[in-house]
Amino acid sequence: MTRQLMAWLGFLVSGIQLLSLSTYAAASEPHSAYTLNTVIGFALERNPTMAGAQGYVRQSRGQQVAAGAYPNPSISGTAGRGAIRDPSTGASILERTVTVEQPLEWQSKRRARQQAADAGAAGASAAMEETRINLIAEVKVTFYQLLFAQRDAELATQNLTMVEEVLRTVKARVAAGEATPFETMKATVEVQKAKKEVARAQNALVAVRAKLDMLTTGALGRQFSIQGDFESLQQELDLDALAARALEQHPTLRRLTKLVEQAQFSAVLERESRIPNVTVQGTYHREAGDEAVTAGLSIPIPLWYQRQGEIETALGARHRAEAERLRAQNEIAQAITQHVQDARTANEQLQVFESGLLKQAEQTLRVARVSFQQGAASLLDVLDSQRVYRQTLLEYAQARADLSIALARLERAVGGV
Repeated sequence: MTRQLMAWLGFLVSGIQLLSLSTYAAASEPHSAYTLNTVIGFALERNPTMAGAQGYVRQSRGQQVAAGAYPNPSISGTAGRGAIRDPSTGASILERTVTVEQPLEWQSKRRARQQAADAGAAGASAAMEETRINLIAEVKVTFYQLLFAQRDAELATQNLTMVEEVLRTVKARVAAGEATPFETMKATVEVQKAKKEVARAQNALVAVRAKLDMLTTGALGRQFSIQGDFESLQQELDLDALAARALEQHPTLRRLTKLVEQAQFSAVLERESRIPNVTVQGTYHREAGDEAVTAGLSIPIPLWYQRQGEIETALGARHRAEAERLRAQNEIAQAITQHVQDARTANEQLQVFESGLLKQAEQTLRVARVSFQQGAASLLDVLDSQRVYRQTLLEYAQARADLSIALARLERAVGGV
């Protein structure tokens, strides 16, 4: 019995160890790293704005079906017992009346209604493409912001490591009597500042990561990382060509153009509706001593009101749509100009950094650190060099992020690649 108990205890301990190892392995697995295309795919698949645009397209297609439908006929009937009040006959039968009515719509009204529905469906498709382009641009901007936040956190951590190394060197000098305790205080203050920068960068990183995850409706998870690089300017940006392309392909302008067309056809429909529809009637009537089959027409007479209000409403909607389209054209032209200038400015800054500023900052820091270790430079010199070097790298990363963001927003302003 004791052997069996010991065997069971050994089996239990082994199981606990295996469970602990598997839990540790699961906890130590690296988080998923997503590329830009993967994040865009998640956003297009799960973001509710795309679902809303798809619902709008489905709604407009339903309106197309309704616009092409013919008016339904109507059937009415009455029945009851009836008798001839004549004692010589005393006839009694089931009296009945059946009436069939079929409205006949004028072809011009039907055509105008169908054209308005077709324009609405085309506008809904353009609105879905507009939503898609806006969502892709927002994902790209957030992705590049997260890349910059990661770089900012990396630089802040590197700076903290370097400053802590300087602090250790200063403490060694103070212990050897080669420096005053005041330098230890200054180095300690720099370490505290560096830790504060690390905390700030980490907080910014968490916020941007949460925003990117929100755009995918939680598809990325709470803990994830991204892999990729910033965009670069491959060719010179032609402002006139970009503006012309936007006028030709931008889905916002196509949507508003279809909205103008829909309003125009709606105005035509209201004008044609001044002519009333004709209703054809057929009636069968059977009563005691009488049987009849009759036919007739029913025509409303637009004597007092001829749809002036509906016509004016449709014309007002058309004018508002035309004004909205003109406003959108001006805003798109202004956005293209701004984003082209932003991209050019960021690219010029990158050229300044890459032409020698990065190397100069790195060399200055290296010389200052070597001189400080040899006692030829002061603590202030090495701290200033470290601060300038980190700021240069951070500004370089900011310029790369600005260029990528400007190109993403320019792509949205043009209406696609």
